[in-house]
Amino acid sequence: MSTPQNIPQMQAMNNAKISGSPDAHQIHFSIPSPVPTRRNRTFSQSERAKSAPVLKGTIKSFCRQRGHGFITPEDDSPPIFVHISDIDGEFVPKEGDEVSFRTILIPPRMEKKQAAHVVITHLKPGVTHERWDSPVPPTSS
Repeated sequence: MSTPQNIPQMQAMNNAKISGSPDAHQIHFSIPSPVPTRRNRTFSQSERAKSAPVLKGTIKSFCRQRGHGFITPEDDSPPIFVHISDIDGEFVPKEGDEVSFRTILIPPRMEKKQAAHVVITHLKPGVTHERWDSPVPPTSS
């Protein structure tokens, strides 16, 4: 049976951490999003989205800073999640805008739906709409 050895902590000459030590680099991992966006959908998911029927609805809410919102479908079914990468066109959607969209199931359970290929068909009157290339307005906290 081997005996445990006491390994001394190694330090560089100038008392700096050695580059191979675990504390030398702070590695930050981001948790992957469970929602597939347009950028990370598989080819088959994209094909299913393109072949889905076009539906109509109204923007219930959308947060440009967070990059997502919800659409209330015309048929009064539950609100559908929409990701910023799935919005086509030059304007940021605002509450009350009328949209057309397609839906896809959200993996892995394939129980809930997500909007894809979202197009604003009618801007809500009386509301100032920003373009995607305009600066993001500050949030009120």
